[in-house]
Amino acid sequence: MVQKRALVSVSDKTGLVEFVKGLQAANWQIIATGGTQKLLEESGVATIGISEVTGFPEICDGRVKTLHPKVHGALLARRDEPSHMEALQQNGIGLIDLVCVNLYPFRQTIAKEGTTMAEAIEKIDIGGPSMLRSAAKNWNDVTVVCDPSDYERVLSEIQTEGNTKKETRLELSAKAYTHTAEYDMCIATYMRKAAGLNEKLFLEYDLKQGLRYGENPHQDAKFYASMEQVPYSLASARQLHGKELSYNNIQDANAALNIVREFGQTPFCVGLKHMNPCGAAIGKDGVEAWTKAYEADKVSIFGGIVATNCVVTKEMAELMHPIFLEIIMAPQFTQEALDVLTTKKNLRLLEVDMTSAATQQMQYVSVNGGMLAQQQDMETITLKADMCVTETKPTDEQMTDMQFGWRIVKHVKSNAIVVVKNGRTYGVGAGQMNRVGSAGIALKQAEESLAADGIDIKQAGLVMASDGFFPFGDSVESAAEYGISAIVQPGGSVRDAESIDAANAHQIAMLFTGMRHFKH
Repeated sequence: MVQKRALVSVSDKTGLVEFVKGLQAANWQIIATGGTQKLLEESGVATIGISEVTGFPEICDGRVKTLHPKVHGALLARRDEPSHMEALQQNGIGLIDLVCVNLYPFRQTIAKEGTTMAEAIEKIDIGGPSMLRSAAKNWNDVTVVCDPSDYERVLSEIQTEGNTKKETRLELSAKAYTHTAEYDMCIATYMRKAAGLNEKLFLEYDLKQGLRYGENPHQDAKFYASMEQVPYSLASARQLHGKELSYNNIQDANAALNIVREFGQTPFCVGLKHMNPCGAAIGKDGVEAWTKAYEADKVSIFGGIVATNCVVTKEMAELMHPIFLEIIMAPQFTQEALDVLTTKKNLRLLEVDMTSAATQQMQYVSVNGGMLAQQQDMETITLKADMCVTETKPTDEQMTDMQFGWRIVKHVKSNAIVVVKNGRTYGVGAGQMNRVGSAGIALKQAEESLAADGIDIKQAGLVMASDGFFPFGDSVESAAEYGISAIVQPGGSVRDAESIDAANAHQIAMLFTGMRHFKH
C-alpha cells in the first residue's frame, strides 16, 4: 500500500503539532515548508522539506517555494484518470493526499496602525491560496484543511476509516474557497482603496444566528455580523437573559442604540417602538433618565425596547419590572438588577459595548436588484445663538432643550417633529406624508401628556425640533397655537421668510442649523 502524504504550510499554528502527530501515527508522510517545518522538527515530528520534493530551492526570500509541478501536479491529478496518473509517473511526481494550509495574516497586518503598503504586500500569500485552490478543485481525491477547528474531525475520520469521507472533503473544499475568497476580497479592498477605485463593493459578513422569521412569519431571515467590531453594536452584544432576538427586535434595538450613541456619558434613556423613540430623556442618573423617559409616553412603551447608557441598578430594575418590555440594553447590569429582571422569563437583557466613541461607518440598504451605500448620519451640529433668524432670541434654557430635541429628531422617521422640555420628549410625530401632520401629532400628544399633570400646554414653554425645513409657515402657526416658545429646524426652504415672519408674529425664537436629518 502506497504511503499517503500530507503537505503542511501554515501561519496560524494553533493545534498543528497534535494534528500532524496524529497523521504520522496513522502512517502518513509529512511534507512541510519553512517555519512550519522548523516547528514540527523541534516538536519531534519527522518531515520532508518542500525543496526535497520539488528539487528546487526556495527563492526570492521565500516568495517562491510551492509554485511547482511536483506540488500542483500531485494535488490536481485525478486518481480515476489513467492519463493523469501516467503523466505523474513519467515526471516522477508523487501524490499528495491532504493539504493543511492557512494564509499569511494580511488582515491582521493592515489592522495595525502605521502599517506601510510595503509591509502589507509582504503579507500577501501566493503559494498558500494556490495550494488551497488546487486541492479544493480535486476534492474528490484530496482533503484540504484551512481551519484548525477541523483538525479533530479530519484526524478522527482518517484514524477510523483510513481517509476522510467524501462528503467531508466536499464541505472542506467549499470552506477552502470561502477562505481564499475572503482573503482576496480583503486584499482587493485594501489595494483598491489605495488606488482610489470605487466601482466595486465587497462586503464580508459571517452568520451570527438564524432567526425564526423576518418581519412577518412567512419571511425567512438570518442575522449576519460584520468582521469589524464596533461599539453600540448588537453583533457584539452579550445576551444575559431571555429568548432569542427576532428580526424586528434587532431592527428596533439597533435604532435605539443609535439614539443612545448621541449622548455619550450623559445619563440617558430611550424607549422605542417600531424604530421610533416613544420617550427619551436625560437625567442626573439612570433612575431619573428612565423615569422621565417612561413618563414621556406610558402607553407606547408597552411591548417596547429600552436602551440606556447607564449601569442598570436594582432601583432602575424595580421601576422597569412591572412594565411589559421586549428588551433592555445597557453597558452593564448589577447582579441585584439581574436578580429582579430575570424573573421575567422572556425579557431579553443585553450588555452592549458603549465604552468608546463610535467611528464613522458605511450604511447599506438593499433595493430590488441593487444596494444603496452611504455614510451613517453621525454628525450633529452644536447649536449656537448666532443661528437664530428671528427677532426673539432663545434663552439658555431653550438652547439646551433645542439641542436635546435636535439630537432626538434625527432618529425619528421623516417627516419628523419632536416636542421637548427639560431634557425629555413630550410629543413625537413620525413618518407623516406632510410636516404639518407630524407637527400636529407631536403637539397633540404633548398637550395630552401635560393635561394629565394639570398643566396647560400654552403655559409650558415647550420647544420644537424638525428634521427638515418647513415648506410653508403653517407648521409655525400650529406650534404657536400650542404655545411653543422656540423652534430648531434646518432652514433652506424657498419660503423660509414665511416661517420667520410667523415666528416673529408670535414671539417664537427660531434657529436654522443648515443641516437636515431625513431618516427614511
